[in-house]
Amino acid sequence: MRGGFTLALLLLATPARAAVERFAVVVGNNIGAPEDGPLRYAETDAGRVAAVLREVGDVRPTNLVLLRGEDADTVRRTLIAINERVRAAGDQTVLLVFYSGHADAEALHLGNSRLELAELEQLVRGSAARFRLLILDACRSGALTRVKGGTPVPPFDVQVSERVPGEGAVFLTSSSASEDSQESDELKGSFFTAALVSGLLGAADADGDGKVTLREAYAYAYVTTLRASSRSLAGTQHPTFQYEFRGQGDLVLTTLVDPRGSRAWVVFPEGRTYLLFSDSPDGAVVGEVGAGDSVRRLSVRPGRYFVRGRAPDVLLEGSLEVQAGSTVLIDESTLTRTAYARLVRKGEGSRDSVQGLQAALVASTALSDASGACLGVVVGDALEFKALTIIPRLAYCHSGFTNPNLSASTNQVDAEVRAAYVWDLSFVSVEVGVTVGGAWLEQSFQTTGLAPPRSTLALQLSPDIAVSRDLGERAYLFLEFAAATYLYDMQDTATGASHFGPFFSGRLTLGSGWRW
Repeated sequence: MRGGFTLALLLLATPARAAVERFAVVVGNNIGAPEDGPLRYAETDAGRVAAVLREVGDVRPTNLVLLRGEDADTVRRTLIAINERVRAAGDQTVLLVFYSGHADAEALHLGNSRLELAELEQLVRGSAARFRLLILDACRSGALTRVKGGTPVPPFDVQVSERVPGEGAVFLTSSSASEDSQESDELKGSFFTAALVSGLLGAADADGDGKVTLREAYAYAYVTTLRASSRSLAGTQHPTFQYEFRGQGDLVLTTLVDPRGSRAWVVFPEGRTYLLFSDSPDGAVVGEVGAGDSVRRLSVRPGRYFVRGRAPDVLLEGSLEVQAGSTVLIDESTLTRTAYARLVRKGEGSRDSVQGLQAALVASTALSDASGACLGVVVGDALEFKALTIIPRLAYCHSGFTNPNLSASTNQVDAEVRAAYVWDLSFVSVEVGVTVGGAWLEQSFQTTGLAPPRSTLALQLSPDIAVSRDLGERAYLFLEFAAATYLYDMQDTATGASHFGPFFSGRLTLGSGWRW
């Protein structure tokens, strides 16, 4: 079981903000039952949800309780106490409850304690709040909704009112009753929470009115979670919902237009997936905008941020300062561009390997006193991993010489595999490798005497050193020098005597490559 999430938010239109009292209980617990593996980000997700509720969800700090690492009894007592406050606040109230952590189809796992889903449902459903929203990001949390998969909440006629726009309860879960909820190291949180928080900060604002409704937030979280989890080893994760809702008007979860000008917008270019981090690459993930998302802006607090954009063949990174009341458009020309091959070697990319084609010219010194320089071509299929670059390749070269008594022509074909370790420096990459393989050598003669053609097979072992330079995002140039050692049987054409190598040759290779 991985990933825990629950979010809650709710708000109505601007005129109603002062009339409706909102209460929230946000719970995160990385530790479950003894059989559960510890989570990394459940408590972090709870903190992100609490921050969104305070900043753009109109939940006053005095009405917000954040519990991290607490047991079931503490959660139970907190919900009972909040319900008492809700009852005293009148009928224009909203209760939002979020849980991120371990669970099964029957209960939440809060350390060694359990809170039954049926009891949690009754604590939320039985609240005096006019509207209750419960969101669970936990394995098999869909048992609460008893729905496999999910569809967007049916549309409502949006009406601005000074009252809660409807009454009832809505239950959102991060997965179906048979699925695991999943965490992402890249997102530093669960897929579902990351999608929902991003949506609430603006990515789900499909109509561009500066308000994110329950319908918009769920639809965005559903599609984004489905897309992200489909690429994971654990498989696709389907958020679910159940709602019991009466009245007119969709629920506004976040209002992003701040008349005081205390927040700002960050706008992202089209065609790439972008992550926005607080302060630095090691900071918390603020939000994500997918490559195919039509809405490409997030509402943020003033401050320093780090942005990371991903394309099929390049990573774009850079820092930015955001001032209150401003709109910052990300300019890709100012970002640092890193080809994915370097990211794979650093272990920081989304890929485990990069493949590409190499083609080069090759020049080798003579293998015997009777031959001249061997000039030719080499082609290879480069597979670049974190630890090693592996390149199966074929090489061909031709050499010859002429003297008063004899003309000779030599053809050499090599089938080889090169393995290299690469160090990435600022402008070039340095490689140290070794090549192993076999070669076929064929030599023919023209002479007035008797000199039959000869051929032989050889074994090759060649240590080498190379430098390469990236040209843009996919292409690169490289220069390689190898001290080749060949083992084969050499026959002297004059005496007929044979000699079994080794024979040595220096080989210089200059070429280019293309990655995909």
